[in-house]
Amino acid sequence: MASTKHYFPDTAANTLVPRALRALVSANPHLVLDEPERVVANAYNDEECVSIIGGGGSGHEPAWSGFVGEGLLSAVACGDIFASPSTKQVLRAMNLAPSKKGTILLITNYTGDRLHFGLAAERAKASGLSDNVAIVYATDDVSIGRSRSSRVGRRGMPGHVFTMKILGAAAAEKWSYDRCLKLGYSLNDATVSIGSALDHCHVPGRQFQSIPADVCAVGSGIHNEPAQQMISPFPSVQDLIERLLKLLADPNDAERAFVKFETGDNVMLCINNYGGLSLLELGALTDEVQAQLASTYNIKPSRTLVGTFETSLNAPGFSVSLINLSNVAKECSVSTDELLRLYDSSTTAVSWPNVARPGADATRTVSADSATNTAEEEEAETGSIVVDGKVLEGAVRQSCETAILAEPKLTEWDMVMGDGDCGEAVKGLCESLIKNLDKGSASNGKVLSFLTSTTESVDDMGGTLGAIFGILLSAFTSALRAGYAKEAPGTAPSSKLYATALANAVESLKSHTPAREGDRTVMDVLIPFTDAFAKDGNFGAAVKVAADKAEATRYLKPRLGRASYVGEASGQELPDPGAWALYEILSGLAQGLDIAVPK
Repeated sequence: MASTKHYFPDTAANTLVPRALRALVSANPHLVLDEPERVVANAYNDEECVSIIGGGGSGHEPAWSGFVGEGLLSAVACGDIFASPSTKQVLRAMNLAPSKKGTILLITNYTGDRLHFGLAAERAKASGLSDNVAIVYATDDVSIGRSRSSRVGRRGMPGHVFTMKILGAAAAEKWSYDRCLKLGYSLNDATVSIGSALDHCHVPGRQFQSIPADVCAVGSGIHNEPAQQMISPFPSVQDLIERLLKLLADPNDAERAFVKFETGDNVMLCINNYGGLSLLELGALTDEVQAQLASTYNIKPSRTLVGTFETSLNAPGFSVSLINLSNVAKECSVSTDELLRLYDSSTTAVSWPNVARPGADATRTVSADSATNTAEEEEAETGSIVVDGKVLEGAVRQSCETAILAEPKLTEWDMVMGDGDCGEAVKGLCESLIKNLDKGSASNGKVLSFLTSTTESVDDMGGTLGAIFGILLSAFTSALRAGYAKEAPGTAPSSKLYATALANAVESLKSHTPAREGDRTVMDVLIPFTDAFAKDGNFGAAVKVAADKAEATRYLKPRLGRASYVGEASGQELPDPGAWALYEILSGLAQGLDIAVPK
């Protein structure tokens, strides 16, 4: 649900919009601002280039003001929230970005924009401001079919960023006015977009109408207007993306097959955030779109643009856009490589992601599967510590299963004292270790090999607890290897060997963290457990110490980590999740080894 709370609760465009524009320009001196007319222009405008001028309602940031700069837009006029700028504003934008070649007004296809930009174009020609003025309307929406959109044309959606970027780059390279205009039309004709939202955005000072929780909107525009389809019950992500892509790329949909995609066509993809989605969720949606494009339509985009390009204030939604560059290349008698070069070219526009790509002759030297020594190779180099594989596997499996059962209470406690991820992190680690066991990671009983494979799973854990476990396990492996090297060949590993190695590992860990016993962290269990185990090698007695110390964390005041910032939670007498998690792991290990723990 979109938030209805705002730091600026009023819609007053005369205050909110100018302040945002002032901040943009003050932070970026290559831009200039006509504040009364709310026009942003490139301070380094080149009159020898065709001017590309955009604009529209505010509330779509970073469109349009964030895209002003060399290689993109020459100037923009910013209207009220979701309202077209006036004719006067558009003319002022043209005055601030004059061109000897001509001006192209790039706008989205909405009534107010068509009227005001159209009137400005006529007045510019009548006054002699520019002889060559034309409008390129972005009409990429596919939510409304041919029958219903035949008179007014399709809505403009965020797919126009493709047109904007390539056209702006061509203008910067001094393409002729006629050639730029044809390119703009062709880019738009090759673009299709569709949007989806979880809810409407909330415009400050206006009434809010929400979408029910079990409904997903398909065909959502960028102006808070009702969607074309309301899907209930709420679909899975896979089903939703399947619906969206079918609207975009199904050649059998006579109403919506506005752009055809053939095998081998050069296609680009844009996933745009409407303003209210996390980057994490947007990335996952992108991954699903890419997977279905490849599997269903045999489309593998040559470029994928992911981010916030044209918002609907804070709407929790996104749009998917595709452009067929092969169609544009044929229309404009230019290669797709040239179009990609224009797209990749740099710009001084603040909000465009300038990604430097390697040259065509660059040689790739790094891959994700770079070779590393295997655990077996490392153990062969250092000597093997071998135990009964069934005992090792059973003990570790029981330890993991015990910790997994504790996940709900770990999560509950961490929601109060931390950020809520401790239980899930521990569960994820244990599930990963069980998968390794199922693949035989412990079956041969080689301890060092098993520890190395376990370290790889711990490395994927993340979070503070993951780092603590990772350092501890790496140091323990090193200490165990060094300690065993001093033993007589073939000697069976003793509890003292493990205890000494653990004590050395804890000392190494202390050099990386200030946490000590009493700080209400995992160290409140780890340190006293290690001390007890190292004292006489009695694992069961040491686990009893761990149990008592984990319980005692209920009454400790947090002095490190996120919990130290949670004032009211410290009085709730809940155990520290990390400390308790370690106790559960040790308890399960004792159970798996059939070691009695004193009551």
